[in-house]
Amino acid sequence: MRIMISADMEGATGVTWTADVVPQTEQWQRFRRLFTGDVNACVAGAFTGGATDVLVNEAHSSQRNLLLEDLDPRARMLTGRHKPLSMMQGIDSGVDGVVFLGYHAGAGREGVLAHTYLENSITGVWLDGVPASEGLLNAALAAEHGVPVLLVTGDDRACEDAHAYAPDAELVAVKECVSRYAAVCLPPAVTAERIAAAAATALRRAGRTDPRPGPHRVEVEFDATHLAAAAAVVPTVELIDARRVAFDAASMTLAMQAFKVVTAIAAGAVEGIYG
Repeated sequence: MRIMISADMEGATGVTWTADVVPQTEQWQRFRRLFTGDVNACVAGAFTGGATDVLVNEAHSSQRNLLLEDLDPRARMLTGRHKPLSMMQGIDSGVDGVVFLGYHAGAGREGVLAHTYLENSITGVWLDGVPASEGLLNAALAAEHGVPVLLVTGDDRACEDAHAYAPDAELVAVKECVSRYAAVCLPPAVTAERIAAAAATALRRAGRTDPRPGPHRVEVEFDATHLAAAAAVVPTVELIDARRVAFDAASMTLAMQAFKVVTAIAAGAVEGIYG
């Protein structure tokens, strides 16, 4: 049984602040260890539950945050940026289930470090008319390949979000959101035990399902008009309001590839402190 872990960092144990997840800061170095601890707990639980292969896809920012030297030796790690499917690279490799570890709420929602791809320039994303977090987008991509979401970890708001897009998945809240930059956190020893137990239980649901292909429509709203205008130069991307663009795609894979282009162009159009 082959399992993939898509590992983001904002929803990791203890993380509450920008410096906790931004490379080269003292805090980042500290939280890399806690992040790796969450992943190792999930790996251990997956093998307890019957996994024979676990691929960890580094999914946060530079995608070079996990400590390979401290990784459970039974796992393999995909690290580094510019992967065709980004956070979900490997979902098309025949895996029997996926774990969303360290996930967070979407842009415009309450939650610790809540955002969708861009940290503070996107105010909302919609998939087929439904407000979409990274979790919902990635779950739709997993469904296209017939891969069930087995487990989601993050703050309590990320778990509430996951209950909507993956109602059968196990959920582990490692912290309780107080504000965007504050949370009531559980110690790593406690979260590790809960993540491992949930992963072992979640493996009972592993197994490929019928793929769910189909067209999708994505809308993205920015916090400034010039970002929407910049994104609208992409062929197939339409400016539908002063700060909102939309595009249609024949599949979720194509939708996510287009979304990556839109966010990359918008990020490049941000100008200093004025955004």
